[in-house]
Amino acid sequence: MKPTLALGAQAEVRITVTEDMCPAFDGVVVHRVYSTWSMAHHMELAARKVLTPHLEPHEEGIGSHLSIDHVAPTPLGHVVRVVAEAIEFGPTTLVCAVTAYHVHAGGETVAGRGKQVQRVLPKTTLAGLIERATHAPSPSS
Repeated sequence: MKPTLALGAQAEVRITVTEDMCPAFDGVVVHRVYSTWSMAHHMELAARKVLTPHLEPHEEGIGSHLSIDHVAPTPLGHVVRVVAEAIEFGPTTLVCAVTAYHVHAGGETVAGRGKQVQRVLPKTTLAGLIERATHAPSPSS
């Protein structure tokens, strides 16, 4: 990683909750609110935005951990602001605290919080790992 990454570096993603972000099982929407899996996607995206400006041309990041506490609902049509902040890093690791906020007329309410970890690898190493996984025997073999 470039030496430009610093503790406290932040990035954010702002989205409006749409029907495809609501929890659905077997094609049936069960709640018209922001799903945990959509929150996971947006937390990963925000953390990725913290990392990307600091990657060397020969490097790539890959997620290795995500934990979430989904603490409050955000209804369909409402805005979510997800903020990732670098809280720890080393030569091959970035750890971000991630917080999702439900943006509403009264301000913001925490909808979720968690931690996301990315590993930084040379692109050639990552390509080799993916290639080996592609040619691994399937469980049904």
